[in-house]
Amino acid sequence: MAENFFGLTDTGMVRGNNEDTFIAQTVMNGKYILASAIDGVGGYSGGEVAAALARDNIIEYFNKSGNDIIPMMDESLLIANEKIHVGRTEVKEHDSMACVLTLAVIDMESNEFYYIHVGDTRLYLLRDGSLIKLTKDQSFVGFLEDSGRLSEEAAMNHPKRNEINKALGFSRELEKKGDYFETGQSPFLPGDMLLLCSDGLTDMVNKQDITDILTSSNSLEEMSRQLIAAANAKGGKDNITAVLVKNDKPLQKLHATKPLANEKKKVLKSEEIQRPEIEPEPAVSISEPIRRKKSLAMTILSILCTLLLLSSIYLLWELGKRKDKLVEQEKVIAPDSVKTESEQNFFRALSTSGDTLILNDSVYANPIIVTDTIRIEKDTLYILARGKIVFKRDSSYKGPALLIPAGNKSIILSGLIFDGFDVAIESRSKGVRLEGVQFLNCLVPIKYLFRATSDNYVNGSLIELFLKPDSLANQSKN
Repeated sequence: MAENFFGLTDTGMVRGNNEDTFIAQTVMNGKYILASAIDGVGGYSGGEVAAALARDNIIEYFNKSGNDIIPMMDESLLIANEKIHVGRTEVKEHDSMACVLTLAVIDMESNEFYYIHVGDTRLYLLRDGSLIKLTKDQSFVGFLEDSGRLSEEAAMNHPKRNEINKALGFSRELEKKGDYFETGQSPFLPGDMLLLCSDGLTDMVNKQDITDILTSSNSLEEMSRQLIAAANAKGGKDNITAVLVKNDKPLQKLHATKPLANEKKKVLKSEEIQRPEIEPEPAVSISEPIRRKKSLAMTILSILCTLLLLSSIYLLWELGKRKDKLVEQEKVIAPDSVKTESEQNFFRALSTSGDTLILNDSVYANPIIVTDTIRIEKDTLYILARGKIVFKRDSSYKGPALLIPAGNKSIILSGLIFDGFDVAIESRSKGVRLEGVQFLNCLVPIKYLFRATSDNYVNGSLIELFLKPDSLANQSKN
């Protein structure tokens, strides 16, 4: 059994069955650790079945080859969601089953982890004795607690604590809801620990008591048992699950070394002490003719050096003049355009992505300030927003935010927001699809250009695209 991860689940003191399950194992030939806390939604028939379906399908998916972790996590949950929906239709007693979960993929070699979350299970990071909650409870009470309107104690005792608004099984077409899953990634440093748990733990045990258990010197197995015991001691009203992963690499310590300069001085001093004395050579008399020849050679050499120096100065002067002219020409032909930091980050992500680019508001917390046209050069691209992703026009920029050239086969934009552009999207391709895209203060949201044949008659009708103003707004809230 591995010593750096462990999972445990318990029925609790009240429930007759355990609708919780968990994942704690290595995948992809040991390259990653897969950890998850899964909670079958209480009160619905088949919650235990839904949790098991999610667990089995996630493990099966991650045992296949793959490298792009965040899209893989997203796809694994979509597959699990589809399996749950199929099960709802096949068994009448399970027609309301669903589950919530938090999934983490840990790359111990690179000291980082990725996570995806839906519902009210939680992910915590313990670092330097401080416990940080990384996920947000997708419920009304969770929103009040995360926004500071309810204290932890008040939230734990709220009558609507367990009423959630997102889960696997609630909707069949989750891929159309760009912000349905919460995703992110973070460094995982030596000494760090992750806790993934169901609400059966956090509804019973407060943050400080959890921290006290996790900062002890016990093993991960003993810590897991202590967490469950603490929840049962407070009443154990729900199933309880705790999964722990620790980066058990040794902490790096810096060792002071002597300055290299001092050592060099000692070596030189030692050499000087050990150096044998050298007898001075006897003086040699130089005749007058030899001195005259030497003097003449030195004069000629000095003249040549002076000429060479003057030539170099003149050459550098000419090169400087030409460089100044080139700089002036460049200023006239192509004025310098300095991209904003957020814009540079987006361009890097766009250039390195495959057919899918997922933008997370944990990375793009502030609007992406656009100072130049963003050209979508790929034939096929799916840009998906996780959270609120805003493209905002720089005050000095007048062009379109996105330019989609002719010939693009399939460009899908989902959940993006464009703010303040004269033209938000200029497309020369028919293969563009918008899903939940919102336009704020844009004079022309979408501009479509097509090329007509020259010197020929054109027959046909022009079809305009009408968008209902409220449809975009409603989709952006989902």
